[in-house]
Amino acid sequence: MPAPQAVHDRVVAAVQPAVTSSGLVLEEVELARAGARTVVRVVVDLPDDAVGAVSSDQLAAVSRAVSAAMDSVDGVLGDRPYVLEVGSPGVSRPLTERRHWSRARTRLVAVPVAGVATTGRVVAVDDGGVVLDVDGEQRRAAWDELGTGRVQVEFGRAAGAAADDDADDEIDELDEDED
Repeated sequence: MPAPQAVHDRVVAAVQPAVTSSGLVLEEVELARAGARTVVRVVVDLPDDAVGAVSSDQLAAVSRAVSAAMDSVDGVLGDRPYVLEVGSPGVSRPLTERRHWSRARTRLVAVPVAGVATTGRVVAVDDGGVVLDVDGEQRRAAWDELGTGRVQVEFGRAAGAAADDDADDEIDELDEDED
C-alpha cells in the first residue's frame, strides 16, 4: 500500500471537486484504520461569504457527491473497504482562518491576543482583524496578534444574542466515532 500521505492526497484529490461543486469548502480529510476498513472523515464548511451553518440538506447532498467521487476513482484506497463520514465542523474546531472567525460572530471565544489569554464575544470580523467585546469593552485584535481561538460552550446565551445563530445547533460528533 502506498505511503499514508500519498493515500491522503489521492482521497483529497478525489473529493475536492465534489465538495466544491456542492458550494462548500473542504475543511479537512482524515483517514483512520478501523479493523479491516478505513474510516474516511470529510469535514466541509460554508464558503467565506456565507452566514450560518451547513444545513443537514447540504450535508446529505455533499455526502452523496463525495461517495460517488470516491467510488469513481479506482484504487483511491487500494483494495481496502472504507466507511465514509461527512460532517461539518462543530464548536470544537479551532478558529484559525478568517471564515472561522466570521462564523463565530456573536459567540464567546477564548483566544490569546498578543500573547495574553483573552475571553470575549466576537463582535465583528474584517480585513484588519477581529473586534471582541471583553467585559463590555470593545477591543480590536489585529490578525498578526491573534492566536488560535476556541468557541466557549454557553448553556445560557446572553440576552440579545443572535436568535438565528445556527452554530449553537452544530455538534461535532466525529471524535466520538473513533475506535
